[in-house]
Amino acid sequence: MARQTKVLVTGAGGFIGHHLVTHLKRAGYWVRGVDLKLPEFSATDADDFKVLDLRVWENCREATSGVDEVYALAADMGGMGFISAHHAQILHNNALINLHTLEAARLSGVRRYFYSSSACIYPEYLQGKTDVAPLREEDAYPAAPQDAYGWEKLVTERLCMHYREDYGLETRVARFHNIFGPLGTWDGGREKAPAALCRKIAIAKLAGNSELEIWGDGEQTRSFCYIDDCVAGIYRLMRSEHHDPLNLGQDRMVTINQLADIISEIAGFRIVKKHITGPQGVRGRNSDNTRLRAVLGWQPEVSLEEGLRRTYVWIEEQVRAAAPRFGTPNSKAQASR
Repeated sequence: MARQTKVLVTGAGGFIGHHLVTHLKRAGYWVRGVDLKLPEFSATDADDFKVLDLRVWENCREATSGVDEVYALAADMGGMGFISAHHAQILHNNALINLHTLEAARLSGVRRYFYSSSACIYPEYLQGKTDVAPLREEDAYPAAPQDAYGWEKLVTERLCMHYREDYGLETRVARFHNIFGPLGTWDGGREKAPAALCRKIAIAKLAGNSELEIWGDGEQTRSFCYIDDCVAGIYRLMRSEHHDPLNLGQDRMVTINQLADIISEIAGFRIVKKHITGPQGVRGRNSDNTRLRAVLGWQPEVSLEEGLRRTYVWIEEQVRAAAPRFGTPNSKAQASR
């Protein structure tokens, strides 16, 4: 009988990591999850879950001991409001996590290592207009990410490359483009735009108040990828022989205003947009999936509308459960982002 492959998922208490643990268990792996906290919204499927701070070297050694492969998703991160206001914290914490985890994996004899990078590594000078050209993997250089989060991700991509070249550790890197879905952060300031808009619209619907606050003019553009496609792409990349960074996301670009309209229609509630001052990130960003299709023979399959429908239904349930905190259904809806 073949020995069961043992894998480690760091960041397993977070949104993508939690879903990835479930995907890997269904694929037949023994899975260890590690994070600062257990998953918030449902129990983990991990065989072994360790609550560890991966900024600490000794904890990384413990986490990587006895595993064959590592999926490195642990990070200090959040939505645009968070990453635009915590540059030093993000750069410090994520650098420690990734430096320690990669070296501990090497010393533990890990054979294959996945690193979760981000579309935030792409140069700000290529993302200054709404009708931006889709970003190709080679567009990362000359480097000029917008913020510390992007710089740290790019440096760790380089570190993975050098570990593969110098030590023979098989590394794989995916650049995520706005992953969303159920069981993710939806409140508190670290949530991403789809979750924030779902929450705002759910609160507005329950309160009977049609006003919806949107940061900026709402014409900034993005592409959004549903969580099931993200974890499927991660697994396919890990099993491939492609070692250069690869975009992982949808290549359909929409404005934030359009995103709000789609969610409003799903909710069955008409909104009136109120544009306010707030961090917006780059003006436009989209994924070029040419290489993704060539390398994996696959591309994301869940439509934006279907992904948002699944996400909105779940977030409205959370909002209803937390209604007293938001003052719904009788008072004016308040939305922090």
